[in-house]
Amino acid sequence: MRWRKFNGDTIDLPIITAVENAIKRETAAGYKLKVCIGTDSQVKGKETEFATVIVFLREGHGGFMFIHNDRTRQQYTIKERMLMEVAKSIEIAYELCNLFTLYNVDMEVHGHQYQPAFQKQ
Repeated sequence: MRWRKFNGDTIDLPIITAVENAIKRETAAGYKLKVCIGTDSQVKGKETEFATVIVFLREGHGGFMFIHNDRTRQQYTIKERMLMEVAKSIEIAYELCNLFTLYNVDMEVHGHQYQPAFQKQ
């Protein structure tokens, strides 16, 4: 998986190492961190692009994020696409969960809610 920073710089380390380094750096600077993980998608022609983010929030001092983009030609229904978004978020959250526990960092995983429009009878 290729991850990058918001400014476009690539992250050449394994994501678990990059996240741990960020936690160490920010907590050493005195910040209390919270991490939010989420995925969104967009259909572009025959491709679906997924963007997964790891957002680091510094309590009262802004934040920063790591981003991973993934493209596929697989066709999804809207419900399948929403489930893939949740699955991608859970996958990375599960991979990083022990780090957040070790460093006492709160974590949220953001999912999607699909509500079809009401149809007239």
